[in-house]
Amino acid sequence: METILSVFIGISLSAAAGFRVFVPFLVMSIAAHTGHLSLTSGFEWVGTTPALIAFSSATLFEILAYYIPFIDNLLDAIATPAAVIAGVVLTASTVTGLNPFLSWMLAIIAGGGIAATVQSITGVIRLASTSTTGGVANPAVSTAELGGAAVLSGLAIFFPVIGIVLVGVFILWGIGKLRRKSAAPQ
Repeated sequence: METILSVFIGISLSAAAGFRVFVPFLVMSIAAHTGHLSLTSGFEWVGTTPALIAFSSATLFEILAYYIPFIDNLLDAIATPAAVIAGVVLTASTVTGLNPFLSWMLAIIAGGGIAATVQSITGVIRLASTSTTGGVANPAVSTAELGGAAVLSGLAIFFPVIGIVLVGVFILWGIGKLRRKSAAPQ
């Protein structure tokens, strides 16, 4: 059961990285630092004070940068590969009870894949916001993404089953929106 919960934690944190790359790292660092999260061997450094300071700084920079018009779209282009890498690392650092090969395969396929999927959905939302409102609504999109990253990261740590269900609901909603949009007459 502990292994399944650790997988749920890793995948939920990876999905949160699709919203914001550094928020789930900060939440994971705080949880590890305070003893609320056990990390895989080799990732204990995430719970150290220097890591906590670094993730706090990176998170603050990322949040502020997403509120600068047109920089937010540039960050989305950069955030896609960064989210995939973050998703892999987040999952690999939390999954316990599996042999290392299976853990890394799960991290690459599920962690990286979920992060990429969420980042792609949010990128399409931001692009639609930019094209329909000239970027005026982008701060609202940024706030929603930040909220999604923070809430999902917290759920991943404290209520991993709810977190994984929320990830599934968001992905199904996003895929449904994309299908309806592509099926609509142009």
